[in-house]
Amino acid sequence: MFTVDTYDVIVIGAGHAGCEAALASARLGAKTLMATLNLDNIALMPCNPAVGGPGKSHLVREIDALGGEMGINTDKTCLQMRMLNTGKGPAVYSLRAQSDKKMYQLAMTHTLENQDNLDVKQLMITDLLVEDGAVTGVRTELDEVYKAKCVILATGTYLKGKIIIGTCTYSGGPIGQRSAEDLSGSLLKAGLKLMRFKTGTPARVDRRTLRTEEMAKQEGDKDGHAFSFLSERKNRNKECCWLTFTNEKTHKIIRDNLDRAPMCNGIIQGIGPRYCPSIESKIVRFADKKRHQLFIEPEGEATEEMYVQGMSTSMPADVQYAFLRTIPGLEDVKIMRPGYAIEYDCLDPTQLTPWLETKKISGLFSAGQANGTSGYEEAAAQGNAVKEDSVEALVAVVKRYEKEKGIILPAKARSDISEVILHYGWSSDLVYQIYDYYHTHERQHYSFLSFAQMAHNAGVGDLTSFRSFAKSLNYEFTKVREVLRLLGKRNAPTEPQRALYAKWTHDWQFSHELILMAIDDTTGADNPSMNYLDAILESWRRMGISRPDQVEAYRAQQKNSRMQHRTARPAAKKRAQTRYVSQEGPRDFSDREE
Repeated sequence: MFTVDTYDVIVIGAGHAGCEAALASARLGAKTLMATLNLDNIALMPCNPAVGGPGKSHLVREIDALGGEMGINTDKTCLQMRMLNTGKGPAVYSLRAQSDKKMYQLAMTHTLENQDNLDVKQLMITDLLVEDGAVTGVRTELDEVYKAKCVILATGTYLKGKIIIGTCTYSGGPIGQRSAEDLSGSLLKAGLKLMRFKTGTPARVDRRTLRTEEMAKQEGDKDGHAFSFLSERKNRNKECCWLTFTNEKTHKIIRDNLDRAPMCNGIIQGIGPRYCPSIESKIVRFADKKRHQLFIEPEGEATEEMYVQGMSTSMPADVQYAFLRTIPGLEDVKIMRPGYAIEYDCLDPTQLTPWLETKKISGLFSAGQANGTSGYEEAAAQGNAVKEDSVEALVAVVKRYEKEKGIILPAKARSDISEVILHYGWSSDLVYQIYDYYHTHERQHYSFLSFAQMAHNAGVGDLTSFRSFAKSLNYEFTKVREVLRLLGKRNAPTEPQRALYAKWTHDWQFSHELILMAIDDTTGADNPSMNYLDAILESWRRMGISRPDQVEAYRAQQKNSRMQHRTARPAAKKRAQTRYVSQEGPRDFSDREE
């Protein structure tokens, strides 16, 4: 055993929690080590290649407001962006990005490797070193020692990980990775309580074997979106997804093989997430449902792998083939990777303080799935929250957002934890999109500024940039509200309305003055709206009108045309009356209908 180096902070794991924790620590000026089992799998997306969605996208915005990287990295590497739930109220709008899995990893790796105060190493940590109730460092499988007074566990699903596909089981991490077999024993020896949880993932299928003409095309929004306030709002769509459904044949095959399902025959002992059930669990729990929707999603531009969202399974491979081929569009499907379940050890989160430090061991923190959560965004939010020198600010965040941002905190209040905690859309008044609805709800206004202030105080955020952005966003909000008021609307601007205004001003380069001039043309309409105004501006754009002076010229021309038409009409009528002349004189048409 020999000591290699001494650090202020050591982060064990390079998943989404580990990346945010390491960056936050290094950006605070702490000498930081991030240890990962494989340098090629930093920021791996072992399940759905996507970021955001219901109950999650606001976490990405909060991470961004606190100086984190997930939003920036997602904007850099996404294949498609869509705002979900736009048919409902603004409180449940949800931005979701389909990510290029490999590009996401590469971009995050580049950021980490070029971060000051941060070392990234490929290490298998086997032991936690503790003296007098305080952490002192870690030891690796090569008998190397790294000293630190702060260690952050961000081990994901790797602690004693076990892959399960039908009756086939073996030790391992996600997507063929190694598992950490020894660290669990060290944690138990230190007096920590561990639990056994389970999660899973669907099969990846070959894009070339899909019949996409039998599925519904799901394209991204043309409106510009972004997760980070630092990113440009633009159209990022490069790929599309596809929608299809299970049917009675699918369900029958699954029901007929439940005796072979590890979820049902006792092979799986761990507890899975409530809001992300496997397809076999759906068939049992929702037996009255005739079908379940499935989204077929690309894993990246440089691969033919497609992710079958909504069909997580650990059924045997032959059963997976059988039920997949009953689904419209997948009749000829070839599986590239089978779906599987993974069991793993995690900490009982009741052992943690609100700032995610273990109560038993001083200086030992835990974040992400190591706490029993599920989801990239939840993990990243917890990783971003673990900042050794910003506990005061962090506790303020926890107190303010114990229901919204505290992924494990609602569970922490329970006396018994028995399931994976998946952060979901528990309430409609979430601090939802930190900047997309800056003024729509007062809480979001407060959230954005308070988070930015705390980030600045902790040394991880640029308050000047936040204030500048907030000022520009407030300006845009005010302008849209003025347009709505002139149209006779009293509601606060919604996302679609703001998106229209952004299209006029950013894409079409129309000035606010010109937009106000277009409102004059809505006079007399039964129910003038932003869409009605959009049609007027679209017609102007087609005619090449883009400046107020051109509008004045166009209106003058229209007025002259109307005047000429009114002048010409009586003359034409008089000519018609005198066109037919007989010997008796002109014929009288005055009593004829016009």
